[in-house]
Amino acid sequence: MKPRYHKRIECDRRSIAKRLARKNYVEQADTMLKDVNIAYQVGERTRAVGYGGLGVMHKLVCRLELDQAINRGVSVLKAHLPYHESDHVLNLAYNILSGGSCLEDLERLRQDESYLDGLGAERIPDPTTAGDFLRRFNRADLLSLQEALNGVRRRVWAQQGRREFLKEGIIDIDGTIAGTTGACKGGLEMSYKGLWGYAPLLVTLANTKEVLYLENRSGNQKSGDEAAVEWIDRGIELVSQSFARVWVRGDTDFSLTRHFDRWDEQVKFVFGYDAMGNLVQQADKLAEKEWQPLARAARYEIKTKARRRPENVKEQVVKTRAYRNLALQGEAVAEFAYQPARSQKVYRMVALRKNLSVAKGELRLFDQIKYFFYITNDWKKTAAEIVLFANQRCDQENVIEQLKNGVGAMRMPSSDLHSNWAYMITAALAWNLKAWFGLLLCEPAAGAAIMRMEFKKFLWQFMQLPCQIVKTGRRVVYRILTYRADLKLLLRSFESFKQLKLA
Repeated sequence: MKPRYHKRIECDRRSIAKRLARKNYVEQADTMLKDVNIAYQVGERTRAVGYGGLGVMHKLVCRLELDQAINRGVSVLKAHLPYHESDHVLNLAYNILSGGSCLEDLERLRQDESYLDGLGAERIPDPTTAGDFLRRFNRADLLSLQEALNGVRRRVWAQQGRREFLKEGIIDIDGTIAGTTGACKGGLEMSYKGLWGYAPLLVTLANTKEVLYLENRSGNQKSGDEAAVEWIDRGIELVSQSFARVWVRGDTDFSLTRHFDRWDEQVKFVFGYDAMGNLVQQADKLAEKEWQPLARAARYEIKTKARRRPENVKEQVVKTRAYRNLALQGEAVAEFAYQPARSQKVYRMVALRKNLSVAKGELRLFDQIKYFFYITNDWKKTAAEIVLFANQRCDQENVIEQLKNGVGAMRMPSSDLHSNWAYMITAALAWNLKAWFGLLLCEPAAGAAIMRMEFKKFLWQFMQLPCQIVKTGRRVVYRILTYRADLKLLLRSFESFKQLKLA
């Protein structure tokens, strides 16, 4: 980054810091938002976009040769008149990275000449053409698209070298319900919750929050049926190629015991296990000395002094209306060997015992014991560590929530199961590009923060940056028109992406 840019950014930082500095105001006679003399003018020579950060992301995509990988791996168009497969996929991903939420938002980009100039494009597909592209996919094409993206993903991971990052990869599996109000969408079914829609299955990497594989399924499909095994195996194969040690985590639906012996030879795993009668009996027979208290870490560290806790309004309502109330009194863990009926090997069963008090209103009725079980092939971690490690899988719910509400990957904009699956993959690519942006960032600490960042905050902080687009000589210049706190980081990252050399 040029020295004069440092000076300009520092001046802007001081200016906004001075403006927002804490002041001891006296009573103000006028409001802060004033009736100013506003006028509009149409620029004759100057054009700008509100999402100038896309230039950095497009440079990253080109250096990763993502467009070439998509074109090599996917062939759903008979002729390129004029668009290639990568044009469609990146068009949909960039629509989301620029703040779009549906196919119709492509039209605003298509009508923006500065946007087209910034990406070196003469034109981009309109919403109807993009919808036609999505409807061309079959299951084999969707798998090819995901494998093409994963080929690039492995190259991103390879850039991490011998960092701590590559020592252990953690795969999380879960299903969710993606509801829709449409009545004519192919593959539509009613879920066990009574919602009409689909039931996507997601395989994610806990280290970076990336979506490794995604399958769209009918809404009445169970999360962990035998069809999920294919995607678990693909996730294991993908992560094993880059990481020294691989873990697989899932809830009780994914305790597919007939596959345990095979997975035991490949990875470490921990799955929730249904509290069946024989397991509860075995846990009840354990001597009290075999149970160890489970201590959970505090949710956050108090750096100043503890604040007075506010009144628990919900608790008061429960007591006033005499609702049945469960309160946790304590937790303990124990373990024993267990061989599932469909396995030939013995595994480690970790039992979590929750001591609950049951009350109604102000009256405490009785105490209740509830068991949770986790099965694993790891014998090194303590029982408490296994429980806490398994509970960390809940972070995958945040990834699913971001895909639903932040990215909008599960809006189901098309007409059938496969076309909506294709949209999910292209939309999830926008989320994965955020993760790759963080992984390849020049500052690891900032990169880790970006991987944890909510999608909308990432857009506001790095993508939605007002820029003037200037075509000069053989260059397209993004001239930044405003100050952002992370502007230096963005510019340094752009310079590092330009020098990126893939393994």
